[in-house]
Amino acid sequence: MALCGGSLKRVLCNQKRLRRFGWRRDFGMRRTVINCLLMGVLLIAGVAFSSCRERLLVRGTPQMGIEPRFWVRVLLADDVERCTMQIHGGFSVLSGDAETLVPETIFIERGVPMNVWLSGGELIIAGRSFAASELTILPDNPYIFTFDGNDYRGKLTLRANDDGLSFDAINVVPLEPYLAGVVGAEMPDYWQSEALKAQAIAARTYCLFNKLKFGSRRHWDVTRTQASQVYLGLRAESPRVWEAVNDTLGQVLVCRQDSGAEEVFPTYYSSTCGGHTEDAKNVFGDTFGPLCGVDCPYCRDVARPNIFFWPIVQFDKAEVTTALQQKYPQLKELGDITRIEPAKQSDYNDFSRLTMVKLTGSTGRSEFIRAEDLRLTIDPTGSRLRSTSCRIITMDGPAKTSTWAFIDGRGFGHGVGLCQCGAEGMARKGKTAEEILSHYYPGAKQTRAY
Repeated sequence: MALCGGSLKRVLCNQKRLRRFGWRRDFGMRRTVINCLLMGVLLIAGVAFSSCRERLLVRGTPQMGIEPRFWVRVLLADDVERCTMQIHGGFSVLSGDAETLVPETIFIERGVPMNVWLSGGELIIAGRSFAASELTILPDNPYIFTFDGNDYRGKLTLRANDDGLSFDAINVVPLEPYLAGVVGAEMPDYWQSEALKAQAIAARTYCLFNKLKFGSRRHWDVTRTQASQVYLGLRAESPRVWEAVNDTLGQVLVCRQDSGAEEVFPTYYSSTCGGHTEDAKNVFGDTFGPLCGVDCPYCRDVARPNIFFWPIVQFDKAEVTTALQQKYPQLKELGDITRIEPAKQSDYNDFSRLTMVKLTGSTGRSEFIRAEDLRLTIDPTGSRLRSTSCRIITMDGPAKTSTWAFIDGRGFGHGVGLCQCGAEGMARKGKTAEEILSHYYPGAKQTRAY
């Protein structure tokens, strides 16, 4: 897609220059010749763009025959009552669980948007009713489908919920095509190739860890959002992303566990650490050896100035109290929260990161919560209160309008593990993916899972 877009962009730029030439010199013959040339160029470009896009769309999805333990179940939507899907080739509908799929119906419609909904506890696809509570949509080669306007590879599983009123949609996709939809979503594809490779290995490891630890307890392994890692399907793919995925095929990070075995661990990563990464035990409670804080002098020259140092943000005290007590009902015993103050923090050379805060209420009682939990409770997107590397002060105003202000902020994200801007900074200095990963996950061993 990048090649197609670049070619079209050059054609459009040439068109603008020729138009300016024609407007300045209003000679009828010259304008006619130019317009004819433009029509020919645009026609050729249009055919080339269409041909290039078609080649990309029909490019097969790799690993479709890989063993089940290397497939990933990505939760695309949960508790939905209706969705739309579209498949540019034929497809089959299979019923049953992953081990006993039975063909139900073969659809030959091509490129027709189809509605999916529940009726009487049965799933309905394009007006056809299926009694099974779980269906798998298997597209023909190249195994690509469109779900609610976004293109994905692999298969689509629809699973009715117990209430009979809603269903979940899960993309079942081989690990490498899944990563192609993650790497380009989590990191700009024009960054250094070694940074992209480091991202691919970290994302692959993180996915496998979550699949192994949580997959058996639920019908999905990861979500498509930053709650796991951002997954955009084909929209995130590019030649450079695929190159990073293919060049690191099957490569993961492992560390020695308490049992003595070497296994994958949760390779957390975030946008910008602000100068020093954080110990995972202070943020998530994890005690894996490689998840210790390390110095990072690399992200400052890569991150945008308003990300490395972010501006003051304020939150109304009453709204903060409501948000915290909705998520943590035990905090209702505090009454109105009147004070938020540091309880624990990690101090570095020129800044500190809050790791635990003390909440005091109007009843005089106090409770402690992790600073990262506070951050994501009062700002679930994390886009305003970008990290816990900040100071908290009270801004007094008119009655009932006082706020808490978070000032002197720096960095973006939880700060554990790989610093993405730092990885790019290291790559620009000539460091390899292996060196980048060794820096941010000290003591981890790089190996191949397949």
